[in-house]
Amino acid sequence: MASQELKRKLTAILSADVKGYSRLMGEDEEWTVRTLDTFKGVMKTIIPQHRGRVVDSTGDNLLAEFASVVDAVQASVEIQQVLRAKNSLLPESRRMEFRIGINLGDVIEEGERIFGDGVNIAARLEGMAEAGGICISGSAFEQIENKLPLHYDYLGEHEVKNINRPVRVYRALMDNGVAEMKGARPTSSGSRRRLWAVGITAVLVVLAGAAAWQFFLRPAPPPQPAASKPVEKADPGKMTYALPEKPSIAVLPFTNMSDDPKQEFFSDGITEEIITALSKIPQFFVIARNSTFTYKGKPVKIKQVSEELGVQYVLEGSVRRDGERVRITAQLIDGLSGKHLWADRYDGGLKDIFALQDEITMKIITELRGKMVLGGETRTAAKGTKNMEAYLKYLQATEYVTRLTKDDAIQARKLCDEVIALDPEYPKGYSRLALLLALDASMGRTDSPQQANAQAMEMITKAISLDPEEGPFYALRGVIHAQMRQYDEALADAAKALSLEPNHPGVLNESASVFWRSGKPEQALPLFDRLFRLSPIPVIGNYTGAGMAYNLAGQYEKAAEMYRKAIQKNPQVYLGHLGYAISAGLLGRTEEASGAVKELLRVNPRYSIEQFREFSSRVGIRDQAAVEKYSGALRKAGLPETSPKG
Repeated sequence: MASQELKRKLTAILSADVKGYSRLMGEDEEWTVRTLDTFKGVMKTIIPQHRGRVVDSTGDNLLAEFASVVDAVQASVEIQQVLRAKNSLLPESRRMEFRIGINLGDVIEEGERIFGDGVNIAARLEGMAEAGGICISGSAFEQIENKLPLHYDYLGEHEVKNINRPVRVYRALMDNGVAEMKGARPTSSGSRRRLWAVGITAVLVVLAGAAAWQFFLRPAPPPQPAASKPVEKADPGKMTYALPEKPSIAVLPFTNMSDDPKQEFFSDGITEEIITALSKIPQFFVIARNSTFTYKGKPVKIKQVSEELGVQYVLEGSVRRDGERVRITAQLIDGLSGKHLWADRYDGGLKDIFALQDEITMKIITELRGKMVLGGETRTAAKGTKNMEAYLKYLQATEYVTRLTKDDAIQARKLCDEVIALDPEYPKGYSRLALLLALDASMGRTDSPQQANAQAMEMITKAISLDPEEGPFYALRGVIHAQMRQYDEALADAAKALSLEPNHPGVLNESASVFWRSGKPEQALPLFDRLFRLSPIPVIGNYTGAGMAYNLAGQYEKAAEMYRKAIQKNPQVYLGHLGYAISAGLLGRTEEASGAVKELLRVNPRYSIEQFREFSSRVGIRDQAAVEKYSGALRKAGLPETSPKG
């Protein structure tokens, strides 16, 4: 019977293990196990981001499969880059370096596991790889040779144990874990370009890493500005966007230096609080969280961050938490001059975290604008609670909310309930719960959208009563009003939010949403323009929201452009295909519209015109004539009237 459940398939296999694992275990078992768990946690985070699946993870081994060899290689390169950065923080004798082998081959699938020659070859290739390196079989190489900008060395044909034919082997050229790109062969000085210039710089590794490694073991002197070692200067002529007239800054995700990878939410929260605090200052131009977090966990050059985001200054740092003690290191760099303006370390108890955040913010303000008197403008978003447990649970809830799945929403709601129970006077607990309820209503995750909206309104109104100066609260209430078809109230809230925080990305996005839902799409468009400058690397929801605004404004070509970008960002999100089908259909591009509908049904086979109408009603689109026009375009493009039965 079991044999009937076996099936064969062709798949890309990634096999990884630790070089010198036995030695590491022999020297310090407890440390090795803890570090291994941390490093595997990194790998298990990266692999799904490249559409892979971890199949097995016993001992120091890790086995994963991918539908695409391209995805497997990209994931492998990113893994080696991130682990290289982490290893640079460790003493050389304690570094944990993985070897990776990649093969495209036939496997037997049994339940969640895979077996066969394809797996065996990947494991043998792993053994041929250098520490921190990648070896690729000939079958895999044929799939990527002209698809990735990498250099390879051909290592010849090798006899592989238990395989009756030689295997061609290629090595992806890595410079200490950094992939070498085509067109960037080493110069006489050995310089190389990076495949993905994302993450933390070597300077941060030296300053923050050295301090973190000795954290709580012995006092470490605060890092000093590395004036003698300037980073590579950004070229104003190569900037994607013109530099703003205001001081412009990007805050990179602070690196989690804690032994526990589950503390990632804490370092992310610290970063977000500093971004939020700076964005409240009208004299500054601050890049949105969504854009800076695309660099998370990956090696990055300050030069590239500055050029890609169009900013002069970059802040980077690290966070280490050990129980009730916290260490934050931070440094501010001028991307145009390559100079480190300052670097410092902040030590304190967990209870002091808000003061530490404010201290860092004031350092930036003092450096960039001199002795500015800004009053309460520098308060962090975390203020409002003295209950540290409530604050930490709020940060965890925020992490779950960003994932947008139903299961994550359930976890986030549970955490919000706990936040409110711990501190009934903390406005952020109510606002986060209001957001969850509003999303339940708009995404159809509840049997009663009306009830969910009513509950969301109750929660956000409570938050506003506790903190009436928080712009995002009014923006969210405006969205909820729109979903309840209370358009005058929605527009008033959007106006209030924009008056309080005109440079807050969330305020811009949600206020724009209020305008297009309320029948005023033209007023939404300049807000999206401002949002895309503050967030040069937008999330998909920014593109689909802007696409809806352009469609409602009758600018179908511009709408199609927004939806194309959403599809490029993630072709598995159905809203991109839905919007493009509407735009293309209204432009008379029937074939493109039909193709978009086919892709929509591939992603969501049960979608129908009926579901589109329900969606339009849930989000509160006021222009019913437009909804009818869009329904007609979808019908012409081949979208079924109703969902299939069953």
